[in-house]
Amino acid sequence: MKLVLLCLLAVCCSSLASATDMTLERRKLVEVLRQLGDVKDSLQHGELLVNTPPQNIEDCCCLSALRCFRASLHVQFNLTERRQNKLYRSLKHPITERGLDLCKSGNAVATCATCDSHPKTTAREFVNRLESLIQKAISRLSVN
Repeated sequence: MKLVLLCLLAVCCSSLASATDMTLERRKLVEVLRQLGDVKDSLQHGELLVNTPPQNIEDCCCLSALRCFRASLHVQFNLTERRQNKLYRSLKHPITERGLDLCKSGNAVATCATCDSHPKTTAREFVNRLESLIQKAISRLSVN
């Protein structure tokens, strides 16, 4: 009887832990979205062209797209500005990466386009697409 109760307790605890991880990832992505809104409001790089992943990214390429956005942000934007530097650090956070790892099969990253192969778009479009990617991940985490 004690063994059955212990097993039941273990199952409950593990399900709570995984739910907490999803909540933590969702909260982190909401924080990133808020920081992105701050950067978007202060954006002064209207003519800047940046390599930007496409709007309709496959689930298995979301993490690759995040890394591309992060690299482009690091190289092309003025990270000495506090808001942009804070956003960059949040995009590097492991919880953010876990939240955007939407691939169910595990190892399909090899089919994703490289960052340099993405077309260049305006800084405003860059921010809009990153925002769309973050929103997609938040909605996926909210459903699960």
